[in-house]
Amino acid sequence: MKKLSEQLSDLSDRAKRTEDVVDAAKAKNRDRLQAHQAQLQTAVSAEQTRIDERTTKAQADVRSKWQDLRTAMDSHFTELRTKGEQHKAERDVRHAERRADDAELDASEAIDFAIYALDCAEYAIVDATIARADADDMTPKS
Repeated sequence: MKKLSEQLSDLSDRAKRTEDVVDAAKAKNRDRLQAHQAQLQTAVSAEQTRIDERTTKAQADVRSKWQDLRTAMDSHFTELRTKGEQHKAERDVRHAERRADDAELDASEAIDFAIYALDCAEYAIVDATIARADADDMTPKS
């Protein structure tokens, strides 16, 4: 991943190229526009390849992380169920109170995790939307 300063520099370069395109369009400089269009097509193709590669890698990473998370959560909930069954056998009020406190804490942590997951999903959606807008901005207009 590029450093923020490199990304900002790229953004500045792209903004300058866009200004040049606007100037060429105003001047109706067809040769400059066609040359720029060819450059854009090459850049778009390269960007599409890069995005495809990142998407493939990201999908594999997500699948792996999701499977790890599911395995961990399944194990955690199996452990919770086992503990719950053990505690059902106990009739001591103090143990029951402690179990209720633990269950409430587990529920609270599960809710916190769900909120975190939703925040990550929302961030990914915003990031994808911005990426799509950037890609659309780079697509030559016919």
